[in-house]
Amino acid sequence: MAQPIDLFFWPTPNGYKISIALEEMGLPYEVRLVDIGAGDQFRPDFLAISPNNRMPAIVDPEGPGGAPISVFESGAILQYLARKTGRFYGEDERSRVAVEEWLMWQMGGVGPMAGQNHHFVKYAPTMDPPQVLPYAQERYRREVGRLYGVLDKQLRGKDFVAGDYSIADMALYPWVRGWERQEQSLDDRPDLTAWLDRMAARPAVGRGLAVAKDHAGGAPSNKAAQDILFGKFEKTD
Repeated sequence: MAQPIDLFFWPTPNGYKISIALEEMGLPYEVRLVDIGAGDQFRPDFLAISPNNRMPAIVDPEGPGGAPISVFESGAILQYLARKTGRFYGEDERSRVAVEEWLMWQMGGVGPMAGQNHHFVKYAPTMDPPQVLPYAQERYRREVGRLYGVLDKQLRGKDFVAGDYSIADMALYPWVRGWERQEQSLDDRPDLTAWLDRMAARPAVGRGLAVAKDHAGGAPSNKAAQDILFGKFEKTD
């Protein structure tokens, strides 16, 4: 029986990418909560596997050659798990390139832009003192909207973003499902809407989104957590 993978996790879009992938791939795993509002990401034991003090990260006790391996960065974890299982990464080089294109597009575009949208639209106004920055809010609303237009066009005539269901879909869905919080409209994006419905209907996606559900929430409500999450508290040693 395979040994479980340790998943260092907090219920955020990046964390959900990996819980969904582990569920889809049928890999056993154990959740190790990293409370980012309490500063757990700065613990020396966590930094040893994720030096950028960000989750998710994994430790696979049955890594290459049977030796343990740790992996940080959600995109790298998805690629590792897909190679390990031989699933959801395309059947040939051409299809793998397509998966990688859209995975990198999520990592370099949708994730950062939607993250900034969340920060300026939802989080910054709740800070002490409140930070309401109309220019930043509009800039990231527009960029997220542009990206969702690209995604809607890519999905035209396709069930999934790279053709077959893949780690690119797993990477995108936890971010795109927050479109309402990002103050977006899907009225003129039928293909994106249909893809969201297909993703939500997958049992493994539902199981992945249920991980640590009791800890999921909106903007941090206390100033100490805000200082940790939004950069006023910095610890590098």
